Amino acid sequence: MHELLNTLYVTTQGATLRLDHGTVRVIVEDETVARLPLVRLQAIVVFGRVTITTPLIHRCAEDGRGVVWLTRHGRFRARLTGRTLGNVLLRRAQHEALDDPDRTLALARQYVAGKVQNARTLTLRSARDSARAGDEAELRAVADNLASLLGEIRVASDLDVLRGLEGIAARAYFRGFGGMVRGDRAAFTPDGRTRRPPRDRANALLSFCYALLRAECEAALEGVGLDPQVGYLHALRPGRPALALDLMEELRPAIADRLVLRLVNRRQIRA
Repeated sequence: MHELLNTLYVTTQGATLRLDHGTVRVIVEDETVARLPLVRLQAIVVFGRVTITTPLIHRCAEDGRGVVWLTRHGRFRARLTGRTLGNVLLRRAQHEALDDPDRTLALARQYVAGKVQNARTLTLRSARDSARAGDEAELRAVADNLASLLGEIRVASDLDVLRGLEGIAARAYFRGFGGMVRGDRAAFTPDGRTRRPPRDRANALLSFCYALLRAECEAALEGVGLDPQVGYLHALRPGRPALALDLMEELRPAIADRLVLRLVNRRQIRA
């Protein structure tokens, strides 16, 4: 159990969360292991076989506090939200922007440019911190490649071209990802980006962090009254939080990738 950025994450299997006079009481094997004031929590995320009592669920719904259920391995299952917040005119403007191809493309360019810029920043930071011969030159070459792609992204003529450039940038970035690993490189160097299922340890960690990031983005969008399913870069599909996926693109390198590298390089996670 960890409290990070006002979000309570509960991973202990068999734990029970109860409402107790304005606090969350965490019970494991009939013993209270923690009490946390609800006013400190913006969200609760539980993994696997964790029970949340009905009064606590009702209180979270009343307060507008997000509750997210994930499988033990981090796959999204469900999310609780309270009443819809925000201004209806804001949601109307969101839909109108989707109907305007120029505005849609402009927004999508910003998402991709932000992602590539943050990936480049992380790559350059890793190049400065590198200790192995050859790593710095390799990472700086990746950063230069991303910089050249940024220029093309900012003038992409349509969404298909933009998505193609994003894919090229992602492949270049993940080819150099192993050079940013200073811990157990043999165990945590990814073979490109793989998912559903991830095929190595690094991709498993990345997918896990991306699932948490997606849940946070959905909750943030709903908290200000935007529709998470109406996005601009990601194609609209039933049940797909396209805007949350758009929003998290530029946050992937800055938050999720950086966290994974920090955990591996500090040997807080071992193979």
